[in-house]
Amino acid sequence: MSMDIDAGLVDSHCHIDFPDLAGDISGVLERMADSGVTHAVCVSVNLQDFPRVLRLAHEHSNIFASAGVHPDHSGDEPSESELRAAASDGRVIAVGETGLDYYRSSGDLEAQRERFRRHIRVAREIRKPLIIHCRQSADDLLRIMHEEGAREAGGVMHCFTESWAVAERAMAMNFHISFSGIVTFRNAETLREVARRVPLERMLIETDSPYLAPVPHRGKTNEPAFVRHVAEAIARVRSLPVAQIAAATTENFNRLFHAF
Repeated sequence: MSMDIDAGLVDSHCHIDFPDLAGDISGVLERMADSGVTHAVCVSVNLQDFPRVLRLAHEHSNIFASAGVHPDHSGDEPSESELRAAASDGRVIAVGETGLDYYRSSGDLEAQRERFRRHIRVAREIRKPLIIHCRQSADDLLRIMHEEGAREAGGVMHCFTESWAVAERAMAMNFHISFSGIVTFRNAETLREVARRVPLERMLIETDSPYLAPVPHRGKTNEPAFVRHVAEAIARVRSLPVAQIAAATTENFNRLFHAF
């Protein structure tokens, strides 16, 4: 099922290296093409598994990589030098996934905050944008972004589920807002209102696959091909052609990441 979208679509955040999808990479890429999805970013969640993320980016010209450690990761703490080395590869277009997550975390949250600060410092140093995860942590996250000068790196608030006020503050610091399949969920009216208000020039779309499959695939394994449903949902909310959402988000992606 192909889409009549000249610009194509980009999945700005996925995890196709995870076991749910890694065994069928050729199928994932074929279904992407059939759905008009031209490129995707395979996002790192820890440095131990980073080599498999990077390998996908080197093997497939339309897959890019990021380098970083998810706030939930409980392994060894990455040093700035380790992050810098990983993120300096030419196929790595962003630093992250980083940020703060207070939903699942317990114990010493200051360690999580310090990890976030290291990612921001590395992104500023190597001049690559940040991919930021935020869950029940917006005040601390925005404060640290301000204190560490995250605006100099810029980036994206991925899988955005926060309020319009948080979106405004993030955009004021040179960040884009990325919407996932959550925007298609029946109980996500507040998020759809944010999607209606975010300027088109600051918007990205993603799947966060293999998680958060959009309607009509909810409950199934998500994959980059399904990012078209996110674009369609936003087009409906904004009363715009889906081709306009595709063109804007693809242009935004390339302007931010200098990927193609």
